[in-house]
Amino acid sequence: MSAAAVTPTAFHAPLAWLDGRWQADVLMRVGADGHWTALNAGVPAPADALRLGGPVLPTLVDAHSHAFQRAFAGLAEQRDSDSDDFWSWRDRMYGVALRVTPAQLKDIAAQLYTELLAGGYTQVCEFHYLHHREDGTPYEDEHAMALALAEAAQEVGIGLTLLPVLYAHAGFAHPGLRETQRRFRTDADWVWQACRRINAAGLPLVRAGVAVHSLRAAHEADVRALRALVGDADIPIHVHVAEQMQEVNDCLAATGRRPIDFLADYGLDPRWQLVHATHSTREEIARIAASGAGVVICPGTEGNLGDGLADLPGWLAAGVPLTVGSDSQVTRGWVEELRWLEYGQRLGLQRRNVAARPGHQPSTAARLFDACVAGSARAAGLPSWGLRAGARADFLVLDTSASGLAGLPDAALLDGLIFASQGAAWREVYVAGQPRSIDDAGRRERFQATMAALWR
Repeated sequence: MSAAAVTPTAFHAPLAWLDGRWQADVLMRVGADGHWTALNAGVPAPADALRLGGPVLPTLVDAHSHAFQRAFAGLAEQRDSDSDDFWSWRDRMYGVALRVTPAQLKDIAAQLYTELLAGGYTQVCEFHYLHHREDGTPYEDEHAMALALAEAAQEVGIGLTLLPVLYAHAGFAHPGLRETQRRFRTDADWVWQACRRINAAGLPLVRAGVAVHSLRAAHEADVRALRALVGDADIPIHVHVAEQMQEVNDCLAATGRRPIDFLADYGLDPRWQLVHATHSTREEIARIAASGAGVVICPGTEGNLGDGLADLPGWLAAGVPLTVGSDSQVTRGWVEELRWLEYGQRLGLQRRNVAARPGHQPSTAARLFDACVAGSARAAGLPSWGLRAGARADFLVLDTSASGLAGLPDAALLDGLIFASQGAAWREVYVAGQPRSIDDAGRRERFQATMAALWR
């Protein structure tokens, strides 16, 4: 939609997911700023409301994305040696990271962000560490790569939280980076200045926080320097932690502590988002719960890389805010992420409906979905999220004739969507009260041309 497009002031849904359940005849009013002003159930459609063609769901935030890795998805699924793991995958992924230009990154991100919209996400948190020229020197505009991502998001019409990444070391015992990591090099001041510049630009639907790549890539002095610069600023702070057992073992060897436990000593608070947190103990979960920090689980990527299974029952029982992310882009929709978040637990524990909470929320789908809606605002650095007054007017219109939904009673629509559908089943996707295209031939052609150039 163009900037001049007129936002309807009201929508009427036959059903909408409000307060953890389906409610009928929901009138949803939008202000001039593209945010909800009121949502009320049991209201007949007034003449000024746009009648929607199906049930309405809130969208989710994709809380962890590396856009450039979309160019590598599907290209690491063969093994030519005795072993293959996260670390061998990472070395192959660097081959893409060392070649992508700002123009190519924009084309890759525009295709990815269109696919994320089609997957039901309307805000993406971009964990951005691909900063410099191919030889490691700064671009004339040292934030050229970040600006390429912002331009792609604005072209597509998706919300973007840019998270420039502090990346200074190759490992716990390394004073600097490997040559293959030369494009990632930053310090605390660089990251903070990038965050301030992006936020000062006032780009529509774009905001910034900061990120720490990992405890192995940002040592104690680095993290404390960034914490001092951020101070009390109300921005999200993301960090990879405890994704791999090798990382856990390396952290134990270097510090005598497990990574989540060590990270908690920095003084976490609700601004912090722990990405993966796959390998945790009961005591570490309790420390994170007490801090108010959130956890971002990426089931598609974690499964693809063989990372392991997060302690989903433990995080849920402790009340830690949860979100999901597309990460390496092998999956790009929240339906599949939530499906595999639960299925991984079923396979590991040999039980069904692991995430359900009998007596409170017996629907596994509803409990996972509501948890991610509730965690979305903090992960993205937004004041609120979902179908509630004050939140941005983002929503999905379900196609109840889609595979897995056709014939289901209304009460089972969310269960069918996550556990019986063939993926996204939307009639429409809205951002800030405006419909968004979930397919674009021109973007796809540009992406294909970029892929051909990268892999020639």
